[in-house]
Amino acid sequence: MPTPTASYDLSGRTALVTGAASGIGRATALLLAEAGAAVHCADRDEQGLAQTAALIGKAGGAATAHPLDVTDRAALRAAVAAAGPLDIAAAVAGVMHTSSVLETTDEDLDRILDINFKGVLRTCQEAVRAMIAAGRPGSVITMASGAVDAAQPGLLCYSAAKAAVVQLTKTLATESGPHGIRVNAVAPGWIRTPMTGRHGREVQERTEAAMVRMSPLRRVGEPEDIAQAVLYLASDASSFMTGQILRPNGGVSMPW
Repeated sequence: MPTPTASYDLSGRTALVTGAASGIGRATALLLAEAGAAVHCADRDEQGLAQTAALIGKAGGAATAHPLDVTDRAALRAAVAAAGPLDIAAAVAGVMHTSSVLETTDEDLDRILDINFKGVLRTCQEAVRAMIAAGRPGSVITMASGAVDAAQPGLLCYSAAKAAVVQLTKTLATESGPHGIRVNAVAPGWIRTPMTGRHGREVQERTEAAMVRMSPLRRVGEPEDIAQAVLYLASDASSFMTGQILRPNGGVSMPW
């Protein structure tokens, strides 16, 4: 059983974080590095990725940048191999899409599933295969969404992909557990990130005001709120937790 004082210490561990160029991914990479992990940061946004790696280095941490798209399995496999023995994988990369059910095209659905579900699946597969091959335990964290708990107009593609991530998380947890590998998901509520602000400041402020009214805590989330949940799942503090969905959402969603 881990001691309380050492539970969040990730010294000597190696982590892969996808979607690390901004938002939740960047906050996660920074926090895991602060906890002592050597972080391999992956994203298709090369400029943002370089900035994340520089921030980690400036803070005295260790970071390696891997410019890649999570739709490219070969690139993901190469990044995992370059990381060496992997202890932690956080599959954060994802995109937002809005369209009504009747306006959703096959191309819309295929693109969002390819990034938001298959991208997570590819990341998990490559990371877990590497962990098993190395004969070492590990922790895999996927990124779901509060959208899996409630229907919202326009979010069919996004919520369907995130629901698939939840099922992936639970299924992989049952299969990888005998190898000492834990798999859990984080399902954030509304978080103030570049992705949620993609429609402009006015829309973002109006949406945030609605979310504040819905939350018992009367605030929206910040990327660091979600990074803290990932750190918990990556650390020994959650050593008896697998196949679970953490919901840091300010109390907006309280499923049965």
